[in-house]
Order: sequence, then C-alpha cells, then structure tokens
Amino acid sequence: MPFYKPDLTITVVDPHRPGHELTYYPGETNVRLADVVVVNKVDSASKENVETVVRNVASVNPRALIIRAASPIVVDNPELIRGKRVLVVEDGPTLTHGGMSFGAGTLAAHQFGAKEIIDPRPYAVNSISEVYTKYPGTGVLLPAMGYGSRQIRDLETTINQVPADAVIIGTPVDLRRIIRINKPSVRVQYSLEEKSKPDLTDVLNDFLRRFPVRRRKGR
Repeated sequence: MPFYKPDLTITVVDPHRPGHELTYYPGETNVRLADVVVVNKVDSASKENVETVVRNVASVNPRALIIRAASPIVVDNPELIRGKRVLVVEDGPTLTHGGMSFGAGTLAAHQFGAKEIIDPRPYAVNSISEVYTKYPGTGVLLPAMGYGSRQIRDLETTINQVPADAVIIGTPVDLRRIIRINKPSVRVQYSLEEKSKPDLTDVLNDFLRRFPVRRRKGR
C-alpha cells in the first residue's frame, strides 16, 4: 500500500489588500485549499478591510478555520528613527505591481516618530529612475529593485545619494547583506500575535494528537 501522509494547509491573507484573496493566482487557490487561514495585520488594517477579507474567505472556503492575528512592527534600532529625516526602502513588487502604496518601512517611520520621509526620486539613477517613470505611484518611497547586478548597483548608488539621517529597510531581505549603505540603517520586521481562539498552537497540537509523528526504524 502507498504511504499516506495527512497534511494541514495554512494560508496567510493580507487585509491591506482586500479582494486580492479572490483575484490573484496562486493566492485564491491557496485560500480555497486551506484548512486554516490567518488574517494578519488586523492591528494596522481598517476594521472594514478585515471584515471584507473574512467574508471573502468564508464565501469560497466555509470549512476553513479563520484566525485573526496582529502583526506588530519590530525594528532593531528604533532610536535611529525618532526625530530623524529618513529614507524608506520598501519591497519593490509590493509598490510597483502589488497594489500597495506603502509597506512595513512606512509604518515603522510613523510608529517610531520619524521627522520626515525624504523623497528619493531626485537622487535616483539609471534603472531605478526608470522604475519611477514606469510606476509613478510609488511616491516618496524607494522600491527595492534587485533583478540583476545592474539594478542592485543602481539601488546602492541611489540610497547612498539621498541626504537622509537614516535608512529604514522594509524589505523581506536585509539589504545590508547585499549592498553597502553609507549611513545608519534599521531593519523592519513583523512578529505575530494571534487574537482569536483556537490559535495556531491549538491547531497544530490537535493535528499532532490525531496524526502523531512516528520515527522510522533505525533512527
């Protein structure tokens, strides 16, 4: 007989982009197949958007357990933000074609009391300048574009030319690992605080009780 391995599918949806859970692939497929759907960022998204996403999930997957969760912002050196003129670098695809006008870096700038967000557009070079031309809606934020060595080099030059006191890095990857930044910088990350019961711990414990992990012989 073939070995049968039960699974538990968990999907995360973003109420800052209500409707995307029904209109984007593979997100919609993930929602339809999920056993558990985590609606995160309920602390920063509007109540209306949260409820819209919850209704949408329930409409296409009524069997899924919906968990509401906050996503508080965490930065490594918040003292570098307060009262400072900052450059905010956000995830590139989020700003360009992801349907968002801001990201974690912007939230951190406001939460930790930045004096001003510096407009990087006058200092953009080459391929980064081209991104602003193609996606004018990015505003005073710098989309981190790194599709190849040329864009990475242009991103580094642009960041280093902006006359900011500090750089707020709101990208999934820590840019300091791939480019050299000539001014103080902070990395923004999210943590997870579940706001409803059962939570992920309850769900996983129940799954493991029903389907205990068995060690193979010889291990």
